[in-house]
Amino acid sequence: MGKGTDKLYITHSEWASTDGSAYSASSGAQKRLTNTGFKRLPFNYCALSLQPFEHPVCTADGTIFDLTNIIPWLKKHGTNPVTGEKLEYNELLKLHMHKNEDGEYMDPVTYKVFTDNTHLAVIKTSGNVYAWDTIERLNIKAKNWKDLITEEEFKRQDIITLQDPKRLQSRDMSTFKYLQEGTSTLSEEQEAERADPLSNINLKATGSTAKILAAKAAVAKARAAKTADPNFNPAVKQVSASLPSAAPKTARGPSRAPIPYNAAIHTTGKAAVSFTSTSFTPHTGSERALLTDEEYMLKPKRVKISGYARIATNLGNLNVELLPEWAPKTVYNFVKLAQKGYYNGVVFHRNIRNFMIQGGDPTGTGRGGTSYWGKNFNDELEGPLKHDARGILSMANKGKNTNSSQFFITYRPVSHLDRKHTIFGKVVGGLDVLDRMETTPTDSSDRPTKDIAIKEIVIFVDPFEEFQKQRKEKEEEERAEALRKQEETEDQKTTWTGKRLRDDGKPQQTSSISVGKYIRDAKLQPAQEDEIVEVVDEPFYEEPLKKKAKSSGGFGNFDSW
Repeated sequence: MGKGTDKLYITHSEWASTDGSAYSASSGAQKRLTNTGFKRLPFNYCALSLQPFEHPVCTADGTIFDLTNIIPWLKKHGTNPVTGEKLEYNELLKLHMHKNEDGEYMDPVTYKVFTDNTHLAVIKTSGNVYAWDTIERLNIKAKNWKDLITEEEFKRQDIITLQDPKRLQSRDMSTFKYLQEGTSTLSEEQEAERADPLSNINLKATGSTAKILAAKAAVAKARAAKTADPNFNPAVKQVSASLPSAAPKTARGPSRAPIPYNAAIHTTGKAAVSFTSTSFTPHTGSERALLTDEEYMLKPKRVKISGYARIATNLGNLNVELLPEWAPKTVYNFVKLAQKGYYNGVVFHRNIRNFMIQGGDPTGTGRGGTSYWGKNFNDELEGPLKHDARGILSMANKGKNTNSSQFFITYRPVSHLDRKHTIFGKVVGGLDVLDRMETTPTDSSDRPTKDIAIKEIVIFVDPFEEFQKQRKEKEEEERAEALRKQEETEDQKTTWTGKRLRDDGKPQQTSSISVGKYIRDAKLQPAQEDEIVEVVDEPFYEEPLKKKAKSSGGFGNFDSW
């Protein structure tokens, strides 16, 4: 009946234990469990901070760290935090991990999404991370000892396993040495910040308690400064700070600050947040939120300056006009990608005669390409632009709001694409080159048999830079005009006799001519120091008390009633 014994009952301790022999009263021994349980570290987590990594690096044994966490550790300890062995900076390998459109890590060849159960490996010479199935099928079995992306040569020993679902001992957090020893992973700055008792307290939201805490902090700071420097005098700055400002105050009260050009139509929301939450500093202002220059310019009908660019191909040059008035985001994306050389060497992967030619995908497959912001952006279909002519420059997409870097140029009017693809330009020069591109032979998949490649895209006129220049020039002109008006106003407030006029138009009195002028002048004079006068003791004269007259009897008068 008993667990591990022949007794006919089970004790409470045996029921409570996870192992029947852990606590056995009949055996007379108490055995504690030594296995604390398996704690698995996810594949996309840093082994030091135990948080998702952003700049992954790995060691020779496949342990992954975040570069921003392992560098301070190596400066302080110089060892591998997981194994405790010596580790140098040059032993770290930078990992190149690819993501899909949803931000998930994936295999760059098979597009298979990585999970905690995926067998992962990295090529040491290139740093590219693949699924083990991809390396085994396309490299090991095919005896192709070149990286699948960069084509760098490598050997069998250059394959480093990062995660093996069949052997997860390296992902067991309970075996990490720094966790077993309880070593702190914080830097000196982080430790000092945590040591400060006021670091995580919002003093402005604590009411009168804030004054007490601030006073204690000031005293502690002054004592620390006094210990470091015996000649330190904290009152020097306080005296200068307590002096009243000499800025003149106008009679009309404080003037409102001018509204910035990039002010949004909504406020910052600080007043509402501080009103509904006690963890935020009380705020009573209603300032407008400020837009960045990019957010300010990328509004329809704001930038009306046309841009011009040249698409240089191996068949000739195409001159295009960019139209940011109705498609500012699309033009901005095209200009920025062209300026950083994103389209250099990219081929037109699709060419359909009497329809259009499509390009802008660096992979040349029609399934790749990213925007300037690293993610897809929305369509811009408002406005009068239509696919009603030859040479219209428009964005290619995979559906609604999926614009990236691919674009196409039409060979004829295609009205069925209106309100489906964003138009952002048109060809204004090099139509003969467009004819040669249309007559280029293609295969069964509409891919040109002879590559039509983009050498470079040169931006002659950047409409957004021109817009910024015009805005700055306009601001300088307005500032100069305001200064001129101010000077004219100052001149108008002075008469030909030199007297200044008040706001009501009457001249100011420079001196008082009334009877009480000396009284007012005396009030305006600064108080002088009291003179020290010698004190002389004089006899004090006290008036003798008057004797009360005796009453003669009777009732007398009743005046006092």
